[in-house]
Amino acid sequence: MNEISILPADKFGYDFVSAEFLVPGEDENYFRNIQNTSETVWRQLRPDEVEKLEKNRNICPNWEDVLVEDPFNPDLVKDNFFAGLVRIGANRESYLQYHDFVSPIGITHSRIISSDIGRDCAIHNCATISHYIIEDRVILFCIDEITTTNHAKFGEGIIKDGEKEDVRIWIDPINEAGGRSILPFTEMICADAYLWAIYRDDAGLMERFKEITQAQSDSRRGYYGVIGRESIIKSCQIIKDVLIGPCAYIKGANKLKNLTIKSSRDEPTQIGEGVELVNGIIGFGCHVFYGVKAVRFVLGNNSNLKYGARLIHSILGDNSTISCCEVLNNLVFPGHEQHHNNSFLIATLVMGQSNMAAGSTVGSNHNSRGNDGEIIAGRGFWPGLSSTLKHNCRFASYTLLTKGSYPAEMDIPFPFCMVLENRKDDRLEIMPAYYWMYNMYALERNSWKYQNRDKRKHIAQHIENNHLAPDTAGEICHALKLLELWTGKAWYAAEGLDASLIEDSSLEEKGRAILSSMPELADALFIGGEKIERTTRPVRILKAARAWRAYRQMLLYYGVKSIAEYLSKFGIHYEYFAAQVPANINMKWVNLGGQLVPEEKVDALRAGIRSGLFSSWEEIHRQYEDWWAAYPRDRSENAYAALRHLTGQQNITPEKWNELLDESLGIREYIEEQVYLTKKKDYANHFREITYRNTEERDAVLGRVEDNPFIKTAKEESVLFRGMVAKVRA
Repeated sequence: MNEISILPADKFGYDFVSAEFLVPGEDENYFRNIQNTSETVWRQLRPDEVEKLEKNRNICPNWEDVLVEDPFNPDLVKDNFFAGLVRIGANRESYLQYHDFVSPIGITHSRIISSDIGRDCAIHNCATISHYIIEDRVILFCIDEITTTNHAKFGEGIIKDGEKEDVRIWIDPINEAGGRSILPFTEMICADAYLWAIYRDDAGLMERFKEITQAQSDSRRGYYGVIGRESIIKSCQIIKDVLIGPCAYIKGANKLKNLTIKSSRDEPTQIGEGVELVNGIIGFGCHVFYGVKAVRFVLGNNSNLKYGARLIHSILGDNSTISCCEVLNNLVFPGHEQHHNNSFLIATLVMGQSNMAAGSTVGSNHNSRGNDGEIIAGRGFWPGLSSTLKHNCRFASYTLLTKGSYPAEMDIPFPFCMVLENRKDDRLEIMPAYYWMYNMYALERNSWKYQNRDKRKHIAQHIENNHLAPDTAGEICHALKLLELWTGKAWYAAEGLDASLIEDSSLEEKGRAILSSMPELADALFIGGEKIERTTRPVRILKAARAWRAYRQMLLYYGVKSIAEYLSKFGIHYEYFAAQVPANINMKWVNLGGQLVPEEKVDALRAGIRSGLFSSWEEIHRQYEDWWAAYPRDRSENAYAALRHLTGQQNITPEKWNELLDESLGIREYIEEQVYLTKKKDYANHFREITYRNTEERDAVLGRVEDNPFIKTAKEESVLFRGMVAKVRA
């Protein structure tokens, strides 16, 4: 039942924190005084200033509790109501301008309750400002409510003294049923969310995460909301329990509640019209505009929510954009794009550099007895137009789904593949290594564009943007093994023999011989996939021989390039490097929010957290930094292991290394050529020409293919690669 109580007039603006929750020996302004770091010298009002303020139609039950800083001009303060301890910084008869918006310095037509106001602020027509620290040169204009409660958590998943556990705010990513719940905190990045959401079987780790998150934030009551210096807030309705960083711009928001909004001069965050945000953390340099609704969320740095997007129970990584659509219960790594009103993403782990096409309905169809399904997709995931997917599914990196209503669960183990529904023959078809064979422009540009779009100044989440990296190298090795195994089985089946009676190693050997030496035979076989789709219909692997060769090219190029970059950067000779590579290297890596880390390092971190070796998220983040510093070396050793897998040689001699360098030069030429040819297809298409009067008009609109900026970039990269190869020969 809602109750309205009557508060004595002399209590209004006071007793922000009840006596039982006060810091011993301190008053209710204890944390306020710690938070306000301006070092302002306050003084009480002179009688003539009080007289002037009252003449300007200002009201205050106790003028002794209004403190000011010199110089103070009472003529700039008109038609206000003050209650509680109010402190006003120095002001002057001047104006603040932000773009075309100009506002006079001063305070007019506002109600100020127990708040600190910085120097040269412009506060006009604010119905209620309560328990806030407003820093210097802030503009507040036409706002219904700006208030802070004594138990404000500013978006973090903590509880304050005296609160019950059931008020704690959890986020439920990946699984609607809540089995992967995590607690948000101000510095959370995707790597933290991944550790918390994935390793659910590690009960000790889960308990430590909760303890660390609670311990790193003060549970005592009485913290004030803050509006950072040079921020602009205008024409908003409700702002409650929100920390706002410097230089933020907020215009026309409906409701902002229980949030931390990070912002800085270098990376200002902007929030626009019709927005409603509740229980969240918003990163530096974000833009949230036009009717967005977000509840229980974390938004990474340099990310955007626009045009009515709904983001609920989700963590969205850095450098991402979501517009128009619905995104519920997800953990999405950096570099995600989703722009279309009719796309839908629910209960997924999407590992970044991803794109949701119009009409894609990813994970909406529940086919278990509860809403507990999940989808996991590696980097570069791209479901095509009107793709419909069911829980549970798993996709290797850079999987492209063609338009289709996929009827059942899928497990796609081939990176860089294209998945097709063949309705005519009623089967699922997969073309492994599709991008490498037919769309090199998109593949190479993908790595370039995500690096180019990364405008972050605050970099807490490290990101591997290259499509050839330790995670995809491991997937390629697994894909090669499957192609060899399934080709061997297909050959025995075609010969009328029972493949189940033959050892897998023999099947792989037979398949390898066919794929390497008899590609025409491989193309003639019906190579079936196993445990790919939960249906009885067949699954066919297309162009297996060519895909097998493509994967080997990719693995060789990755191995040589990664080692060459390391040797070149640090001035190391190949033989010295090769002599130090461990005999056994684990090819299993973890995509930790966009940063790639060897699995054994992640396991060691988990053990350290459980044991108490790591006692704060700051310490855990320092471990991420150490891993990133070691990444070039770790990646080069992974690349050496990839070359071992490819060549079958434990020790790659200097002579063999030089041979691999020569092969890599040929592959680099292939990449450059294919970047050009796959883009040229757009120009050599009759239907691409039909809207233009002539070729000249087309080139005036689209530009010439030869002038394409990324094609030029590919040529430049070839020159650099050849120079690097020359430097690292043994």
